[in-house]
Amino acid sequence: MRGERGFALILTLVVTALMVAVLVELIHGVYVDISLSRGYRDGQQASLLAESGVTGGIKLLQLSIPPGTNGTTSLSDAWATPVKLDDETGALEVTVSEESGKINLNNLAYSNGVIEPYTQAALKRLGKRLQIPDEIWNSLADWQDSNDETRSNGAETPYYRSLKRPYAARNGKLVTLTELSLVKGFTPEIIDKLKPFVTIYADQSTTLDTVTKVNINTAPKEVLMALDDAIDERMAERILEERRLKPFEPIGDLARIPGGATISLSPSFGGLASVKGKLFRITSVARVKETARKVEAVIRLSGNGVDTLYWQE
Repeated sequence: MRGERGFALILTLVVTALMVAVLVELIHGVYVDISLSRGYRDGQQASLLAESGVTGGIKLLQLSIPPGTNGTTSLSDAWATPVKLDDETGALEVTVSEESGKINLNNLAYSNGVIEPYTQAALKRLGKRLQIPDEIWNSLADWQDSNDETRSNGAETPYYRSLKRPYAARNGKLVTLTELSLVKGFTPEIIDKLKPFVTIYADQSTTLDTVTKVNINTAPKEVLMALDDAIDERMAERILEERRLKPFEPIGDLARIPGGATISLSPSFGGLASVKGKLFRITSVARVKETARKVEAVIRLSGNGVDTLYWQE
């Protein structure tokens, strides 16, 4: 009898332990399901909030720069101030920057293979400041032009076909900045150096070869110095300070700076410089509880409204 009672006690303990284990697993499963459901819901809400942030950024730009306007754009405009919203539902931060304040890599070579001289000179100046070798610009020009004639230290399809993982040169404009990694000489380090100062987006929708000019009211110091040999670091600092006080309206307003009048008349400067922009990058970051979503878009303002050139979440 004593043995039977002991066996019954052990059996009861085993059954109880199994029931507790099953109950714990059940509770854990329910907790995981609820967490996943909440995470999915929060993610969806954050995505919608981030997308609405981009829409709000576009509206802000349209109010600041009405379609068809010939006015200047500058860092003094309302769109240049980040917008931050925060309540019990979540948080949203929208930042707008101007792509027109950068040098357009796609200006370098026309489709017929002819080099655009002002862009080439500006990229060489920028490259010198960033310690980037000159020969990579010939590789980029070969990548863009429609012929198979290789420039000095450049590369066309036969070179890329000889690689371990072969591919062809695009023979056209860059579609993304990431595509630079396919071009001979463009290492990840070089691309990281260039990213803050270059763009690939055109300020016109035409398929013809046109030059996208650089807005001196929003360009960083490195880009300003690349526009003309006469713009050294000291002159670039003066331009930055002067535009902070009052944006340049015509290019001739550079005359407010000692030596600026001469620069404004320089063919190389006039070939690339402008005082307004149409290209903008909108970055919208939304947070709902512990979930965050980011949407980035590049848009072009036109007489017909807004063209979306890039969208990534």
